[in-house]
Amino acid sequence: MKANASKRKIFDAVDLLTEDTSAQTTEVNTENGVELIAIDTIKAFHNHPFHLYEGERLNDMVESIREHGVLNPVIVLKTDDGYEMLSGHNRANAAKIVGLSKVPAIIKVGLSESEAYVYVIETNLMQRSFAELLPSEKAAVMAAHYDKVCCQGKRNDIIRELQILSGIEPEETSCHNGKRLNSLDVIASEYGFSSRNAARYLRLNYLIQPFKNLMDENKIALLAAVDVSYMTKEEQQMLWNIVDRQGLKVKPVYAEKLRKASGDLTEEKMAEILEALQVKHTDGKAGVSFKLPKSLCSKYFDGMDSKQMAAVVELALTAWFEKKEKYAR
Repeated sequence: MKANASKRKIFDAVDLLTEDTSAQTTEVNTENGVELIAIDTIKAFHNHPFHLYEGERLNDMVESIREHGVLNPVIVLKTDDGYEMLSGHNRANAAKIVGLSKVPAIIKVGLSESEAYVYVIETNLMQRSFAELLPSEKAAVMAAHYDKVCCQGKRNDIIRELQILSGIEPEETSCHNGKRLNSLDVIASEYGFSSRNAARYLRLNYLIQPFKNLMDENKIALLAAVDVSYMTKEEQQMLWNIVDRQGLKVKPVYAEKLRKASGDLTEEKMAEILEALQVKHTDGKAGVSFKLPKSLCSKYFDGMDSKQMAAVVELALTAWFEKKEKYAR
């Protein structure tokens, strides 16, 4: 084994690093075998719920592939116009950065939607713990086990294959008394949540992507995100247009009010509700607080703190009222 090989991280569920990994690749016993296929013929899995590696983790993988090549095959699903990635999104991405045009692949055919999704979910869980996942990724994993993976039997077969590919001794597993995994309590227990919080995380799957991103960036509270998830996709998009345009933070009180009005919302009505909620009358100490559009903040207050902004507003208002009074005479 090369001196630095022991320091290399395990990046993927089927990324094994031993003395002769290339031999392992050709010896993997699968029904479909291993083939070299063009990276450009592989599409990302539709609605892929996981983020690609960034930063140090991506750089490490790029350097490893630059030195060793793609030692272990990706897993793809054959489609009418090429392939769809099941396991190996990060390896393929790193390989493209290195400049490779082909990757070794295990090709699957005829998988159902649920079976394909098991590959996507389980390989990510084998490479990262559930606790490491971002909120939207946790939601996708939980939803997959709650809704899409109906019976443990087929799921166990796939997990067993992935463990074999990873050089892990397969565990003996069985169905939960032959019953479907459709109990919220079972899902909550599996991932260490209360049933209430498990239900909340499952709701995150109904968010449009911009709000999932806000969750992952810790820019929206869980309860607010849950309320937004009950709005229609069209209403969510209208809300996002306002949020993005004004640089507005969706507070729980905003989301709760909008959820109650859902079903009868236009962008104009939504803006009125948000404007009314933003204007908070205090006990007389500070008058009224309000939000400025993001465009005005960038144009006139870039780099200023709240005190500096207040001073500029005061000067501008003083000049405006003096000018108004002058012309009124």
